Amino acid sequence: MVGWTGSRGAAVAAAVVIGVLVPATQQASAAPVREAHPVAATASAASPAAGAGSAAPGAAPGPAAAPVAPAPQAPAITHREERVGTPAGPVTVDIVVADLNRSELRATLLTGATVGERSSVPAHARRGGAVAAINGDFFDLARSNAPAGPSVRDGRALTSAVPPGRRLAPGVPGAQQGDVLAIDDDGTPRLDRLTLDASATGPEGRLRIDTLNAYAVPVGGIGLFTSDWAGDRAATLCGSDTDRDAPCAPDRFEVVLRDGAVTAVGPPGGGAIPAGEQVLAGRDQGAAALRGLAVGDRVTVRQALTAASGTVPRTAVGASPILRDGTPVAGLDARSRDPRSAAGLTAQGRLILLTADGRESTSVGITLAETAEQLRRAGAVDGVNLDGGGSSTMVFRDQVVNSPSEDAYRLVPNALGVVEN
Repeated sequence: MVGWTGSRGAAVAAAVVIGVLVPATQQASAAPVREAHPVAATASAASPAAGAGSAAPGAAPGPAAAPVAPAPQAPAITHREERVGTPAGPVTVDIVVADLNRSELRATLLTGATVGERSSVPAHARRGGAVAAINGDFFDLARSNAPAGPSVRDGRALTSAVPPGRRLAPGVPGAQQGDVLAIDDDGTPRLDRLTLDASATGPEGRLRIDTLNAYAVPVGGIGLFTSDWAGDRAATLCGSDTDRDAPCAPDRFEVVLRDGAVTAVGPPGGGAIPAGEQVLAGRDQGAAALRGLAVGDRVTVRQALTAASGTVPRTAVGASPILRDGTPVAGLDARSRDPRSAAGLTAQGRLILLTADGRESTSVGITLAETAEQLRRAGAVDGVNLDGGGSSTMVFRDQVVNSPSEDAYRLVPNALGVVEN
């Protein structure tokens, strides 16, 4: 892609540091590497109380004391590369730290026109004007390509979570359906959980809606699809809640709505949904319930993603928590080594983006347990695991700064970006 260079480019903003990744219990002397911020020189002038800068009566006035220059402000966003030792060999880690307290920065979700439209992380960053970006949530690769978890862009709910057994991601102890990394309107990042609260009310009463633009509608459930979805709706009614390859539901049915009225009913279809239209697609008991609606019926659809914190996020990406309150989640996998992407937040509200290279002789990848430890060493108190493997890609100031494990940058449905205002 023109304008996007490979890894290890000029975007590296700090010297390579050699470290050793050891358990938290052994790290009392292994403090996290920190970037050295410039320190202002202070003038060595005497204070006015001591008479400096004042003249004796009748004497010629002396030169005025030079003003002390204010301390330069640390950069709002930085990137550094580290080399870390693991029991299996060395690993290259790239870390971006963005101070979201600064008015010149904001975090955002980078997506295509629809939830299943994929682009490379560099393309997402370029289109969204992001100075830094990292790949986002796990997704339904090679099928709908839609993300597995909730997603919110500019305050607009795009997707809800699929059933937990249909999330294509490594198992993380304690992770729950709807876990996200969220950022509020004021730039405050946090770990949160988003739950879909949705229903359709028609002549025969209220029907519960289970998913929003999700690639897997639960058995017996109803899914809501909007113009943010352009894929095959029939396929979302296939598989079980734990097996994507299970047969399709024997009973599948959908209802098309426009301006609060039913305009069509019948077998589920696919393709783009026009702006202003909504589609309710049901399977099993959900399909039976939708059959009670007929063309011309008035139907009111209500939907929202509710946050466990009580604060509606402006930005959210599905992810699995691996670090909480400065401590890695107990029971994280400590054996499987892969390229990883992760994100964390500091106690001061800074956002940390992290990738670890893998599947190459010079960088062997890290485990989930080591990923949590790397976030902690970088200063995070809470952190999440993002999609990894061939998806792991980090962009900083127009360059891919890590070494993705595939020859071509993998196309992904969303990325977490940082934009300079």
